[in-house]
Amino acid sequence: MFGGNWNPIEMFKNNEMDTILCGHYWNYAKKKSYKDGQITVGFIRIRSNENLWLLIHIGKITKDLNIQEAVGYEYETLTEYEKYFGRIIVRFKNKSQNMVRKAESVIDDCEIAQILPDVFDNDIFPGYDKVNISWSELSRVITKDTWKTALRNQKGVYLITDTSNGKMYVGSAYGDEMILNRWKSYAITGNGGNKELKKLEFEHIKNNFRYSILDIFKSTTDDKTITERESWWKETLLSRKFGYNAN
Repeated sequence: MFGGNWNPIEMFKNNEMDTILCGHYWNYAKKKSYKDGQITVGFIRIRSNENLWLLIHIGKITKDLNIQEAVGYEYETLTEYEKYFGRIIVRFKNKSQNMVRKAESVIDDCEIAQILPDVFDNDIFPGYDKVNISWSELSRVITKDTWKTALRNQKGVYLITDTSNGKMYVGSAYGDEMILNRWKSYAITGNGGNKELKKLEFEHIKNNFRYSILDIFKSTTDDKTITERESWWKETLLSRKFGYNAN
């Protein structure tokens, strides 16, 4: 359905469960995924390089629609288990390319690693040098306490990269709430009021932009130092000539 070009854990955190469940109940060509009356249990891998899976759904097939390359079933969510959705983490090493497995073939290899007190959320600020997030991630984490605290207390120079064409935009933040204020604007408007970015469709920005931090400075640092570093980065990355910086 998604051709490998999707990130289920990010979709879960963005509350895109309808899309996730379309994938869960999708029928691929030649082989049906389920049978009428079966119970289905849905997990998503938390990180691609780890064997930890988050429980996100338990349902029952109520009707086989007898179609392929589409959502193939009607189902009902088993609401008695909803209190565990997003909270139970299972350790399991999947040794098959087939992502639809019969319980009896894998149950002995599954171990409950953790039961979280609340719904899974790993949006903890990772450190200034590790920030590299998409627009959808930005719009979500900008409301998280650890991110707000980190970004509102530092002046800095940041980078926006358009992954569709490699173009870059270098910006600086030294006013009220510093980086937080600038990035809030990007989350809301997409373009942040920047001349060249205003020419782009918001959907293009949502689908292609990534945000990172190049330099950080204490809040007491002179603003001139910030703008000088911003200019240096523009020259170094050639973002005036080949990117989205107009000046």
